[in-house]
Amino acid sequence: MSLATWYQRYEQWQGLDRALQHSPAQAWFRSRAATRLAVLCYHGIEDASAFEAQLERLTRIASPVSLRQVEAAVHEGRPLPPRSVLLTFDDGDRSLYVDGLPLLRAYGVPAVAYVVAGLIGTDEPFWWEGLSDELGHAVKQVPDAERRRMLAELPVRPRRQQLSAEELRELVDGGVAVGSHTLTHPCLDRCEGAAVEREIEDAHRLLTGFLGVAPTSFAYPNGNFDPRADRRLASLGYRTGFLCDHRLTAPGLQHALRLSRLRVSTLTTPARFETVLSGLQPAVFRTGRGAVSALRRVRAVGR
Repeated sequence: MSLATWYQRYEQWQGLDRALQHSPAQAWFRSRAATRLAVLCYHGIEDASAFEAQLERLTRIASPVSLRQVEAAVHEGRPLPPRSVLLTFDDGDRSLYVDGLPLLRAYGVPAVAYVVAGLIGTDEPFWWEGLSDELGHAVKQVPDAERRRMLAELPVRPRRQQLSAEELRELVDGGVAVGSHTLTHPCLDRCEGAAVEREIEDAHRLLTGFLGVAPTSFAYPNGNFDPRADRRLASLGYRTGFLCDHRLTAPGLQHALRLSRLRVSTLTTPARFETVLSGLQPAVFRTGRGAVSALRRVRAVGR
């Protein structure tokens, strides 16, 4: 079972969230997390009011930091404040600009948008839109040339308005840094070498043109690390690269181009949000084989 599929099923167990939130282990994990960085990986803004509630909570219990602060911590050893949190948004869904930017500005919270450069200024849908979860997962597992062939055989899908270059610049002006998420969002570990180079280099060139400065940060599509991409990113001067492995980050101890992130969404429940930030839910998630067995372990801590 893939990480994405397992996480979707895990989301259904609200009882586990409540048990984790009130577990005696939560205090220990929260204390441990105070010295680490929580990099939250969002995609779109599905519920603006829920996102506002998350921002309100973050500004009370955590220290939102910028990409620049994280890069200084990673490369220069500059300390981050306790309970530091970096908000990141993958894909460049336009809801970040429409619904997210006003809220981020209002709460003074910086963020990073990792955009699919080849879609900027177009009405092309994301390639996975309209696919069932099962088909989407299956398509991600095949070599990228096969993925493209499979997608070409699908019926025409509805168009969608993507971010424009001007909106990218407005995001930057509003405190949202823009990083690269490749040219077309393939899983790089399924691509041939030439395609990996093209996806990174062409996206880098386009974003530099849109923004007037070269991007310094990268997020792997689907979180899939690839060593060929790592080498090319380093040669282009990228300072940070992010996975999506559902772990807290230890700046200075992790490879600068392989930093960890935590999966969340604006639909993440308040109970889940708390335990994700603490690191308890990610720890149970990584080690558990099922919600029932995980719940049993959590309950056992209190005995």
